Amino acid sequence: MIYLTEKAAKEVKRISDDEAIGHYIIRVKVLGGGCSGFRTELEFDNQIKDTDQVAELDDVKLICDEVSIQYLDGSSVDYSDGLMGQGFRVNNPNSKGSCGCGQSFAF
Repeated sequence: MIYLTEKAAKEVKRISDDEAIGHYIIRVKVLGGGCSGFRTELEFDNQIKDTDQVAELDDVKLICDEVSIQYLDGSSVDYSDGLMGQGFRVNNPNSKGSCGCGQSFAF
């Protein structure tokens, strides 16, 4: 399972409302690339497949495909707006390490 924090759900709603997206569904997926071999990507997606894992909090749905969930199981998606930069962060307990910039991870 993958989780969404309250702060991240609130930010998804804000972005969706500001940009008139019309739904509160975001997809998280793992892609090859980056300094450490893998990177995560978040995007709005209004199509939920039968094989997707779905987490929901405050009307926001976080969806993850069956391949990506193998790498992200137990992870949480949070939103940070602190001094180290703002943006969504995937906190992945399965990662064996990350690159210096924090944009990719290894298994």
